[in-house]
Amino acid sequence: MIVTTADVLPNQSVQILGLVSGNIVYSKHIGRDLMAGFKNMAGGEIKSYTDMMAEGRAMAEERMAQNAAAMGADAVVAMRFDGSSVMEGTIDFLAYGTAVKFL
Repeated sequence: MIVTTADVLPNQSVQILGLVSGNIVYSKHIGRDLMAGFKNMAGGEIKSYTDMMAEGRAMAEERMAQNAAAMGADAVVAMRFDGSSVMEGTIDFLAYGTAVKFL
């Protein structure tokens, strides 16, 4: 499955199938929070949170691609990420775009 932030695929005619999305809600882990608190005092990257963010985005994108495949799509164009806090200590990762089929 091609997933791109581009609005069009060069030299490719497509049929637009519609909006697709995938999301996941993550909650912080007590161990991560303790380590993050120590790191916050010392400064620097909080690797466990960086890894958590990357994993969340990857899972949301994978779910979006699965939804597009279920629609019969060959690609997702104009893909974007969004994130928000659902409640304290959580983050919702959302991947969305337009599912298209090659002509």
